[in-house]
This record gives sequence, structure tokens and C-alpha cells, in this order.
Amino acid sequence: MNVRLGINPLTWSNDDLPRLGCDIDLETCLREAAAAGYEGVELGHKFPRDPESLGPRLAAHGLALVSGWYSLRLLERDAAAEFAAMQAHLALLSALGSDVMVCAEVTGCTHSDIRAPLSARPVLPPAQWPRFNRRLGELASMMADAGMRMAYHHHMGTIVQSGEDVDRMMEGSNEQVSLLLDTGHLTFGGGDPVAAAQRYAARTAHVHCKDIRPDVLATVLNEDLSFLEAVLRGVFTVPGDGCVDYPAVFAPLREADYKGWFVVEAEQDPAVADPVTYATLGHRKLSAWVSEPG
Repeated sequence: MNVRLGINPLTWSNDDLPRLGCDIDLETCLREAAAAGYEGVELGHKFPRDPESLGPRLAAHGLALVSGWYSLRLLERDAAAEFAAMQAHLALLSALGSDVMVCAEVTGCTHSDIRAPLSARPVLPPAQWPRFNRRLGELASMMADAGMRMAYHHHMGTIVQSGEDVDRMMEGSNEQVSLLLDTGHLTFGGGDPVAAAQRYAARTAHVHCKDIRPDVLATVLNEDLSFLEAVLRGVFTVPGDGCVDYPAVFAPLREADYKGWFVVEAEQDPAVADPVTYATLGHRKLSAWVSEPG
């Protein structure tokens, strides 16, 4: 497969729970990511947000900027207002060569609240989906005109979490809306990443590769814990260390000639899960799978 392998800095420090990895500096993250073999990294909360500062720091380690999360509020404002609000973020990504932006609607989200149980996540009423999808498509078209592809990130604790949510979004929005397929979040949310890859391979702009420990998942679902408590319990891990069938996920992407990034994104407590060990394992597994003949 003609893809590039990247990693998210969540392996070293957590954006939603900053006490995880608070003692690990950015240089350590970049150095170890490059040493593990990755070509690029996504943004994290320790990254400078101007290209003049960030570009040289990445270049010093031979790393590209893959993309970076942007929090949408399309349930609160229209596409034009959202496009205006994202200009600084779009400019940073564009200046450093990124052509996809990770986007997720965060109105009412619960994934960053360690007290919020999984059952408290926001659910969009059926009558509100058409307006959301229309605004999403309008925004994606504006972004495309600016040379940036929207990669919508379905995510635990948000209005687009389950497989059914993903279907409603993809089927109700225009072709400019592309999917960020996150194997871990979809499995966590009760969906099937293989089925999603088969259905939406042609509209997939980005892939986050995180695996799931099924025994931990069963516990956190049974106890209705928070998303962040699930992270602390170790629900996520790197590809090849859990239950996701990656060769089956990759097969339809290969058939659709996917040419984007595969990004290891497996938030764990770095004091428990050594970042170098897991970053290296994830790269080794992904490298083997993408090198297999179709």
C-alpha cells in the first residue's frame, strides 16, 4: 500500500488528561517517534502553533506534520462562522504541508470529563441531523476550496460515536465530507471497523490505528465508566496488541487505492505503557501489514 505511517503524541502525553505524560517534553516525543520509524506526527497540546517555530522542530527529526484536531461547533454556529474560526488552524496545517484536517463536533461532548459516564454522551435527535449534515457539507466544501480535506473523526463521547451515527453522517452529507476511520473508537462505540472500511473506503481521508483490549472494554462498558477512566484502565493499545482485525480493515482501503496516512493513536498512561515500546510495536505491526501483497 502506498501509505505513510505517522503517530499521535497521545502515546507520550494526553490532551484530554494532561497529567498523563506531563513530565515528558516535546523533544523526547519527537526524537522517540522518529527513532521508532515514523514519518510524521499529529499535533498535541505541547506543540507550538506557529509554523516558524514548529516547522524547524519537526524538520530537526525528519518528521512531517500529519494533521491536527480541530473542534467543530456546528450545532452552535453556521458553516461560514466555523470556517472563519478555523483560519489559524488551517493556516498552520497548510504552511507545514498537511492536506487533511481532523475535525469533530464537540458541542455537549463528554470525552474530556472524567466524571461523565459513557451513557451520558450527547445524542443528536433525528430532526437535527439534516441541519448538522448540511452545515458539515458546506464547511467541507469551503475547506476544499482552500486546499484542505475534512477528515471527520467519529469519537467516543460525541454526537458521532456509533456505527449508526457514522452512517447517518456519511449518507446525509455531501461528497466533500470525508471520513477519519478510527478503528479503536468505532470498536469501542459498538461499531465494526471492517464494515465501515468496506462501505466508506472511497471517502476515507485519514485512518487512526488504535487497538482495543476486549477484556478492559467489557469491564468499562459493564460499569458505565467515563471515557477517560477507560483510558486509564488501558482500553486502548497499539495495532496488533488487541482485537481489531487490521488486515481485514486494510483490504478495502487497498482496493480503493487509499494513499493517505495510517496514524498510530493509542492513548495510554505512559507511566504504565512505555511509549518507546508501544510506538515501536505499532510501527512494526503496521509496516508488516501494509507491505503484504493485496
